Amino acid sequence: MYSVKGVITIGVSSQKGGVGKTTVSINLAYAFARSGRKVLVIDADPQGSVGLSLTRKTRKLKGFFDYLSDAGASFESVIVPTRMETLSLVPAGQGSEYDMSYGYDEGSLSGAGAGVKSFLTDAEEAGYDVCIIDTAAGLFGITKDILVEVDAVLVPQQSEPLGIRSMPKMLEALKKVRLLNPRLHILGVLLTMVQRNLRESVEAGEGLRSVLPDNLVMTTEVPRDDIFIKASARGLPVGVLKGGAEVLEEFNALRREIELKLVNSQQRNKATKQGN
Repeated sequence: MYSVKGVITIGVSSQKGGVGKTTVSINLAYAFARSGRKVLVIDADPQGSVGLSLTRKTRKLKGFFDYLSDAGASFESVIVPTRMETLSLVPAGQGSEYDMSYGYDEGSLSGAGAGVKSFLTDAEEAGYDVCIIDTAAGLFGITKDILVEVDAVLVPQQSEPLGIRSMPKMLEALKKVRLLNPRLHILGVLLTMVQRNLRESVEAGEGLRSVLPDNLVMTTEVPRDDIFIKASARGLPVGVLKGGAEVLEEFNALRREIELKLVNSQQRNKATKQGN
């Protein structure tokens, strides 16, 4: 295991929905948890996709938006344990409707930054090693508040021509967010729903790699596979299902790739400070 000091906070963000953010968040969290890290996966999307994917019961539980909007909602009160000792969930919660009143103008913050920062501080004090946050699509409102506070951002993108064309603009927007959060590490674009037997899907991925620097496209790819639908229907990560080992290994590879990038980033930052 690569050594990454302190809690790792990772936002999973995209410019539009339907690209596999929730699938990536759940299964990446599971891969980190299986490696021995204490992991918290947080549903920061008002649609509550993480909670609905893992358990329908989360509709009735307090969650992330309750913590932000209700001074009486403690950190402990929004944590939902799973059958895996090293993996816990924070659902969107009953307060997710409150989030709809947050600012949704392009480029704006929602005003919840202090609450997000407090939540992540509580997570660190509770001993979590990794926080993975599934955000709402777009880089404004609550999502922008989250990206201003986290260490890194991962950008899933479906391997299809239309979405790929908008990716350079998305990365430029993230670079602007770094003006507010200089420590934000853009891990890169993660190609999802890749179909190796479909020429258009392969060409879309190759096209993205041809226009972006190598360090801005993850080596790991997530394939399109029916097992994701089966896992969601049963409220489980793919690695728990029979036949899920091959797909799980993709997420293990993604975990290792992220850890290596973060270690390298820490080393560069340390060298820069020593040089100054």
